[in-house]
Amino acid sequence: MAKKTNIKILKIRKLDDWKSRGFYDDKFPEYLKEDLIIREFLQKKLLTAGIDSIDIERTSSTVKIIIKSSKPGFILGRGGKGVEMLEKELREKLFKETKGTFSKLIKIEIVEVKNPWLSAQITAQWIAFQLEKRVPYRKAMKMALTKILEQKGVQGAKILVSGRLNGVTIARDEHIEYGRLPRQNYRSDIDYGFAQAYCTYGVIGVKVWIYKGEKLD
Repeated sequence: MAKKTNIKILKIRKLDDWKSRGFYDDKFPEYLKEDLIIREFLQKKLLTAGIDSIDIERTSSTVKIIIKSSKPGFILGRGGKGVEMLEKELREKLFKETKGTFSKLIKIEIVEVKNPWLSAQITAQWIAFQLEKRVPYRKAMKMALTKILEQKGVQGAKILVSGRLNGVTIARDEHIEYGRLPRQNYRSDIDYGFAQAYCTYGVIGVKVWIYKGEKLD
């Protein structure tokens, strides 16, 4: 089942929480659209900032955005002015997209990811960047897997790339894995990440699974 669905979705309310939280009520469609605009804007704006996740918490008057990043200094800028500019640009973007109906206060909080090699999303982005720089895909996968397995608490990992690898005509997928990866257990603490590499010969998808043991109630 874990090959057909996002493994994080299966573990929500068991090992993980929703990425959008707060008061939605009868305005769910409008707020969902705003959440999509926020995530799309930040992912494009902070493409090289090592973003692990973007959580959104809503109150009646405030939208709090929690960005988990391996490069917080890249986002903060000098004296924290980077966050202020980001809040201003995001507010203008939402005001424009919602045709003037957005009026809530935006607050951005930056949380540092101390070990990026324990984050499947950041690792997938790193591999995608290497592929865009024309590093051989096998070399990039092996380097990433080695770094992951060196981290304390990691019991297994898997990396999969798919697309026109090395520019060949027929697309295919290749993977490497090491250790345990029990995706069928709900108590398995498995981090999952997905990224895309935009190469001259097409798009290559990158998926990463990192198994960190079991979590019991």
